[in-house]
Amino acid sequence: MSAAGLRLALGTLTVFPVRVTRVDRGAAGRAMALAPAVGLALGAVAALPLLLPGPPLLGAALALGLLAVLTRGLHLDGLADLADGLGSGKPAAQALDIMKKSDIGPFGVMAVLFTVLVQAAALTEAGAAGLVTACVAGRLTLAWACRPAVPAARPDGLGAMVAGTVRTGTALLATLAALVVTAALAPAAGLVRSWTAPEPSGAFQNLLRYREQLEPGIWEPWPGVLGPPVALLAGLGLAMLLLAHARRRLGGITGDVLGALVETAAAATLVVYVLVV
Repeated sequence: MSAAGLRLALGTLTVFPVRVTRVDRGAAGRAMALAPAVGLALGAVAALPLLLPGPPLLGAALALGLLAVLTRGLHLDGLADLADGLGSGKPAAQALDIMKKSDIGPFGVMAVLFTVLVQAAALTEAGAAGLVTACVAGRLTLAWACRPAVPAARPDGLGAMVAGTVRTGTALLATLAALVVTAALAPAAGLVRSWTAPEPSGAFQNLLRYREQLEPGIWEPWPGVLGPPVALLAGLGLAMLLLAHARRRLGGITGDVLGALVETAAAATLVVYVLVV
């Protein structure tokens, strides 16, 4: 059944060609719990443009563009729709109707533009490890948004399918796994940079010592190991504040709310990553 959940997670959250064998609430719960693992894969693939030579901003723009393609723009669309719905100031029923419309209003345009600009600016400094951390953090919000305490805002749609399907204990385990994985990202990235750097000449006779001096902080607890998990928790925390606001205004979650949580957490994670790592 975990395999069915993983296939559903990949089929729902990515463009990766997978054969979805089950679409029910049981599989949906497992899919949402496995979403951070999907984020890990998405981040690894989307980070490839960051390895290209050229201005960092160009690499960041290409990486974010690739990520949007890999996710069908699903989360950005949700962010825009939620911004339009909340920005309308209408009661819940009318706000939900606005969110269902296919067009994007001014609040949606501003929200997407601001979020992507923040992500791109932060990604120029955060690098591949920062992007992977942000992708994991964004998808981790899905597990927390689908706890039993959070209802669906409407009786149909993706929100109704996944609402209440992830136990709190499962969300905690997913968070623990995400923290462990992201703690290894910055040291791993630093080690790769060290071993792919030009060889020393003259000043450093001991190659191992050279490598240590090239990336002196990658093995230190702060910020090398603990920085990425802190950034992840910050992104998750901001997304949970947005979830609480959306729940008060709309009565629960929808697919658009979930998409907005992913993008919000990713942006916040990148910002904090740059500040602390």
